[in-house]
Amino acid sequence: MIVFDKLWSTMKERGISQYKLIKEYKISNGQLDRLRKNGNVNTYTLNQLCQILECRLEDIAEYKED
Repeated sequence: MIVFDKLWSTMKERGISQYKLIKEYKISNGQLDRLRKNGNVNTYTLNQLCQILECRLEDIAEYKED
């Protein structure tokens, strides 16, 4: 299972809030909700987040076995 626990700490380190992602970067509230719930997120969104946060995929997502 892929989890996005690291996303929130990376956002905090970079000074980017969920509000800023929605208002300035046009990330939808639905996408953020799926990230919070470790749901399905497309690669386009993951790519956008990496560009916005200037980080690598492993800084926002992690694979954990069930």
